[in-house]
Formats: sequence, structure tokens, C-alpha cells
Amino acid sequence: MSSPNPKQRLVIALMDGMGMDYFEKSPMPALQRMGREGFYRPVQAVVPTVTNVNNVSVCCGAWPNEHGISGNSYFDAASGQAVYMNAADLIRTETLFQRARRHGVRGALLTAKRKTVELFHKETEIAISAEAPPDEWVARYGDPPDIYSSEINEWLWRVAIDLLRTRPDLGVFYIHTTDYPMHRWAPEEEGSQGHLSRIDSLIGEAREAAPDAAFLVTADHGMNRKRRCWDLVRACSEQGIPLRFALSPERDYYIRHHRNFAGSAWVWLKRPADLQPVWEICRSLEGVECVLSREETVRQFRLPGEYVGDLMLLGDRDTVFGDMDQTVEELPATYRAHGSLHEADVPLIIHGWEGELSPKETFSHNLHLTRFLFREPPA
Repeated sequence: MSSPNPKQRLVIALMDGMGMDYFEKSPMPALQRMGREGFYRPVQAVVPTVTNVNNVSVCCGAWPNEHGISGNSYFDAASGQAVYMNAADLIRTETLFQRARRHGVRGALLTAKRKTVELFHKETEIAISAEAPPDEWVARYGDPPDIYSSEINEWLWRVAIDLLRTRPDLGVFYIHTTDYPMHRWAPEEEGSQGHLSRIDSLIGEAREAAPDAAFLVTADHGMNRKRRCWDLVRACSEQGIPLRFALSPERDYYIRHHRNFAGSAWVWLKRPADLQPVWEICRSLEGVECVLSREETVRQFRLPGEYVGDLMLLGDRDTVFGDMDQTVEELPATYRAHGSLHEADVPLIIHGWEGELSPKETFSHNLHLTRFLFREPPA
């Protein structure tokens, strides 16, 4: 591989929710051409397939057991409550921005979601969210559309294009969109086709605005239609075994996206003796694909053990878990979400990189997109 400390500008795009089916079935000639001309490989997202753990994995180029983020929320045992996992101080490793700054490279974080600014603002020259931009950015680029829209992603890319043209001093751009359009539309639906076509056109403009730059593109997870949701606290309580806590790792601010349901869940027990009966109850629920112990979860998915429950559940393609006022709910035909193994297939593209890259076999997960950047050379 060539120097891990590139002299050229870098444009890193995390396309929230753009699983392989969206990439393959959408009119995206610019991005698909970049894949053909450059480096392209289908890879795996980090599990659970929710945004924060994958976003941090990509921005840090690290596994969750290295950077310390396990999902969008974590269970705080002291308070007995779930807490949003958006604080920058929870990240245990350097972000791409911090590594770049040590090499004298300035970075710009442009995101649809304010929680990404909360996570990655350290050592950035610019850090703005389209959800809540500063007044001076609104004066320059206009009011951004609502966070629950597809148009907000277009506003974000237009800002990126302008900065690529006008701020040559910025060496690293990290652009993170929202997956609201994927929650709303399947890949073949007109809304999705139009959204990704427009985004692709803007990516093409960004490529033209920065012909010197390397473009590195991946996604945090895919998206699928879900048909049922289980409330695990209620399901176990009905069988006579109360749980200490159950958590959907999808839990975040953006409830209209997904109602905080995810295709995976963690449960914490009241007593160690409850482990086997709770395992049996959970495994018997329709749509539960797998139940893993904490040790198996940490080993298989490289997650930080202190944030993982006594058991982890993975749903099948149709099943999610979350807090409800009933034990199980049949979800409407429009409901789409992620979090399971079935949303792990995502694209990885590198275009315009000056120098050689490692063999494709070394790029197995989305986090490998940036793992090699601004690293110290081996002694």
C-alpha cells in the first residue's frame, strides 16, 4: 500500500442506509462508474447494523471493541435507564479528524444528523449538521429541509460541493447523509429512485469540483421491510420471568424513522439463574433467528463487553424488537428498518486514490475504508 498519510484531499461519504440492493437497483451512473474505474467491493457492516456503531467504526477505522461504541444507546446500570450514545468522550480511539490533525490536515464534518456532530466534533475545522446548522450557514446556503425528508441530503451535498470549490485548505471531508428515504421507500420505489438519482448527480458534481481528491464511499447498513415487533420485557414477563432491562440498539432521536425498533436486541437478567429459561423463551419467539451469550456476542461481533447484555437476540429478515404497549405487533406494510444480519451487505468504493491499495481481500468490512488513513508507519 502507498503512504497511509495522503497528500491529496479526501472525500469520505457515509451513505446512511444504502445497502447493496439500493446501490445495484438505483440509477447511480456516477457512483457506479467510480466503482468500475476505481476500487469496488461488497463488504459487511458492523453488527448491530445501526448507525452510531458503524459511523464510529468508519470514522475511526476501528472495531467496536477498540472504539467503545456499541449502538445508538447503551444501558446505564446505575440509573437503570437507556442513554444516548452520542458523546464524543465515549470514543476510546482517535477519529479520522484527530489522526489527520496530527499530520497537519484540516477536516470538515458535514452531516444530516446532529448526533454525528456530537460524536465527531473534536479536532474538526468545520462541523455542521443540516438538522441544526449555524445561522451563518443558513444565510449562505438557505434553510435546509426537514430532517424527515430526502431533500436534506441534497442540501448537504450542495454545501460539500461549494466547500470543495472554495476551501482548498480543507484536506478531509466526511459527509454523512440520513437514511430517512430508505426507511420510507424500497429500492425499486419511485421515491427512492428519484432520491438516489439526484444524490448521484451531486456526487458527480463533487467529483468534478475536486478532480484532485480521492473519493471513499461506503454505507453504515442496509434496510428491509419488517413485519413484526416483539417487546421482550413483556414476552418474558408473560412467561413468569421478569427482565432487568431490554434495549434496542437503534434507540435514538429519530423516532419517526423507525420507532426505535431494531433487528437485534440485548437483554439484561435480574438473576443469573434466569439465563437458561430466558434463552428458551426468546428462542421460541417467532422470527428470532439467534440468541447469543455475552461472551459469544463479544467474540463474534467484536463489541465492547461492558455495553452488551447477558443475551443478544438477532431477528430474521422480518423481525424487530423494541418497547411497546403490547407484546407483539404486526407492523404496517410501509415499515422498514435495520439492525439484524440481513442489513449487513453494503458497498465500498475508492476512486482517485493516488498510489496502490492493499488487495481486495483486506477490505472485508466498511470500517476498512479508512483504517489505513493517517496511521503512523510501522517501526
